[in-house]
Amino acid sequence: MCGIAGLHLRDSSLEPRLGELLEGMMCTAAGRGADAAGVGIYGDPGVTPRGQSTVCVIGSPLPAREAAGLIGSLLAERSASVPGEAPVPAFAPAPASGWDEVTIPASARAGLAAGSSGTGPSGGLAGALVRDEVTVHGREAGQTSIFTAAVKTQELASAVREALPQAVLTSSGTALGVMKGTGEPATLAETFGLAGMSAYQGVAHTRMATESAVTPGGSHPYSVGPDQCMVHNGSFSNHATIRRELQAEGIEFDSENDTEVGARFVARELARGASVEESLMALCRRFDGFYTLLVATADSFAVVRDAIACKPAVIAETDRWVAMASEYRYLTGLPGVESARVFEPEPEVVYTWQR
Repeated sequence: MCGIAGLHLRDSSLEPRLGELLEGMMCTAAGRGADAAGVGIYGDPGVTPRGQSTVCVIGSPLPAREAAGLIGSLLAERSASVPGEAPVPAFAPAPASGWDEVTIPASARAGLAAGSSGTGPSGGLAGALVRDEVTVHGREAGQTSIFTAAVKTQELASAVREALPQAVLTSSGTALGVMKGTGEPATLAETFGLAGMSAYQGVAHTRMATESAVTPGGSHPYSVGPDQCMVHNGSFSNHATIRRELQAEGIEFDSENDTEVGARFVARELARGASVEESLMALCRRFDGFYTLLVATADSFAVVRDAIACKPAVIAETDRWVAMASEYRYLTGLPGVESARVFEPEPEVVYTWQR
């Protein structure tokens, strides 16, 4: 038994309130699961600054300040290196206030432009490629660490994995940040700073563990593709078989949770070019069990239930927003809910909304 909540805004004037509204929904859902909780937030400028990529992790062995320094150094070395030459040494000055921030200036890490002669600050390298400075921002949101930088998402994710091999990526992209952990949902919401977030879409989950241990890695949401996010109430009975099939294709897993199997299946279908609706219909055909799923991307919001539909779900829709929850009571704090169209989603019907 877990609790699901999601809010997709149609009216941009509500964006400054999304965090506050989603927090109310998530905390109400605590009655269905108090082992762990998590949120996926789309468009908050503090989590996903415009023009930057964001990578979130759990299990970092280092404080955000130190981790940001390592990540920045790796990005600097990769951007400054010439094929066949050793990377240029880098250093990290003291972080700024607010976010822990490490800037690797081009002059400090690249030495001289290509074709010049001489040495850089640590012996340097003649012929190194100079790139504009790389700034890596890092901060902690409870058990989640958040890193942002003005580089491509894959580039940042690769540097984070190399700098923090023990950590697990919980999300990557330019629109989404996933924060999750173990503990009471209300306490976790406070550590995330959820109430103050401004965004256009968000999903939340409160967990009562059934398929795997109570760990941050077993918490929802699961985000295994760029700006993709899934929360799940229920159980996939054939997840072990499908996990082995996906592993045989070279797909790696971070947890024993059955939800991760569903998330990686959907991510694979999306990567093959399927739509969200097509991906979820493929999941319905392949997965056995009882489930309600809420899947979000940077521009979509989708809900589906299994063929029996024994797991609770309710959808409410107005001109200003669309919301989904495990129980109607999660929705009572939403503006205008008294005039919303409220309905229970039908079995194996994919409901989608586009931004």
